[in-house]
Amino acid sequence: CDAGEKSMSVQVVAAKMAEVELKDVPAVKDSPAGSPMTPTSEGKTLVRNDPHEAGSSAAASPTAEPSAKAGEGSLGLLNPNPAKMPQASAMKRTDPQQNGGEAFVNRDGTVAEAPRMKKQIQFADQKQEFNKRPSKIGRRSLSRSISQSSTDSYSSAASYTDSSDDETSPRDKQQKNSKGNGDFCIKNIKQADFGRREIEIAEQEMPALMALRKRAQGEKPLAGAKVVGCTHITAQTAVLMETLSALGAQCRWAACNIYSTQNEVAAALAEGGFSVFAWKGESEDDFWWCIDRCVNVEGWQPNMILDDGGDLTHWIYKKYPNMFKKIKGIVEESVTGVHRLYQLSKAGKLCVPAMNVNDSVTKQKFDNLYCCRESILDGLKRTTDVMFGGKQVVVCGYGEVGKGCCAALKAMGSIVYVTEIDPICALQACMDGFRLVKLNEVIRQVDIVITCTGNKNVVVREYLDRMKNGCIVCNMGHSNTEIDVASLRTPELTWERVRSQVDHVIWPDGKRIVLLAEGRLLNLSCSTVPTFVLSITATTQALALIELYNAPEGRYKQDVYLLPKKMDEYVASLHLPTFDAHLTELSDEQAKYLGLNKNGPFKPNYYRYGNAFLFSSYFDRPVGGSRDNRVKKETNI
Repeated sequence: CDAGEKSMSVQVVAAKMAEVELKDVPAVKDSPAGSPMTPTSEGKTLVRNDPHEAGSSAAASPTAEPSAKAGEGSLGLLNPNPAKMPQASAMKRTDPQQNGGEAFVNRDGTVAEAPRMKKQIQFADQKQEFNKRPSKIGRRSLSRSISQSSTDSYSSAASYTDSSDDETSPRDKQQKNSKGNGDFCIKNIKQADFGRREIEIAEQEMPALMALRKRAQGEKPLAGAKVVGCTHITAQTAVLMETLSALGAQCRWAACNIYSTQNEVAAALAEGGFSVFAWKGESEDDFWWCIDRCVNVEGWQPNMILDDGGDLTHWIYKKYPNMFKKIKGIVEESVTGVHRLYQLSKAGKLCVPAMNVNDSVTKQKFDNLYCCRESILDGLKRTTDVMFGGKQVVVCGYGEVGKGCCAALKAMGSIVYVTEIDPICALQACMDGFRLVKLNEVIRQVDIVITCTGNKNVVVREYLDRMKNGCIVCNMGHSNTEIDVASLRTPELTWERVRSQVDHVIWPDGKRIVLLAEGRLLNLSCSTVPTFVLSITATTQALALIELYNAPEGRYKQDVYLLPKKMDEYVASLHLPTFDAHLTELSDEQAKYLGLNKNGPFKPNYYRYGNAFLFSSYFDRPVGGSRDNRVKKETNI
């Protein structure tokens, strides 16, 4: 409530007392603004002096009225310092017996009851609110309201999420959509309307996917396809799923990350008839249970896999290997998942063709670089409110993700160091103005540590022990293996939850680090990613599914394939109208001179568009022979 309402509240209470006239009472200026009041066992109102206690008390009672601001006369009597209470000589009472209480006479003959006035001026709900501790659910609800920007995915979901459901696992609830369908497991189906609005917003920023839906839905190129997916379940993924459905596919979906699911979007998908098994904040057991529910269903068997990280593919290989007899192909978009596919191929265990979306130009150059360039700042700001100017930051890995992170932090005035194993990427970092170091050389002095290598044990316990107090540690890679979080779960270290996805890990000497998202993917766990960039990746995924599903038998063998250059160019061309961009066309003479088809592709397969292809090259993998042989596996559509 505002100051006017507080003043009115005091006047109502005072009206029930004896008629009091205040004269020359100075406004209290030494009372800390917002100091909470606490009733004693006698019912008197006291004021805390400790500002830290004030913050915790205010947090414990969100419905209680805030106390007076310094200098407000209407609440000036609520002074925490008894020595500075207004003197009795400043008060004149006409009826000392009204309402009972002790009265005394001053030297000038006036009658005063200052203690009585102090006792009466209190807010109606204060005693009730401060005498009780909030319940576990209440504390969670309050935490959501305090750090709303860092919770519940991309929107202000905390404003409509029913906190009364927080304590119940979705696995223990029976939910049905408006059509009576219950083949899903999500947080709360009641959030469907809010999720639908987010999906509609995302559609405006995904022009290529919407164009593909409009052009191909009449032909139904995915008719008969049964796609099982394991990706981040966000508004952007929802647009992809609804596009696949419009093209004829049936879809069942789980989340590839336990923190990235937008609960309201999952509800909208479930209301729309999709079988979705995901919610924000799953446990590890929930994660695998959701994947199993997608795959293991009576009367339905997938024939296409869309994976992000390789967990879905791994689960089917482990639990249901016979399913691969009917699966036509796998589409994988992450560096982690692609690495797993190459391992399977090398071991001769890859049973079906797989499409490597991660190493496509449209994924590498746009999603990995431009997306991370914007989202790294968003994730750090939402979780820590950190000031970037002057901060020392070390970025582990200078691939496309690392390049995006470094560029953003440098632009904000940070001092950026880079660690790298690849001499080519290392040279690029040096030429871009970053100092190349080993992690142990700077670990004691940096303020922020960011991993984006796709590797494991990049930041181990030894480095965590040597970090400075308050160092922020986070991961921008897909997997949670880069930071050795397991080594921090020991008895001598204390974990303290600050807000959603933010933990203090405290050492015995009092040193603490700030760990974000428990070492999982920062941007999708804690903030948002640009929808337009995800439109590029999602369109590439959709085209890869269409290609693998419709390919004649024998076109693809049991190996990992890159997307053809023509497909990359087509995806890019679908996004150009958004910018009112106009491509120049080659003349016949120019096309002949360059030896190109006028309609493309315009670059040879080995052309990598500047810095676009700087993760460990697939040419270096001992799968399928030499570089030239690998290039020939790019297909023509």
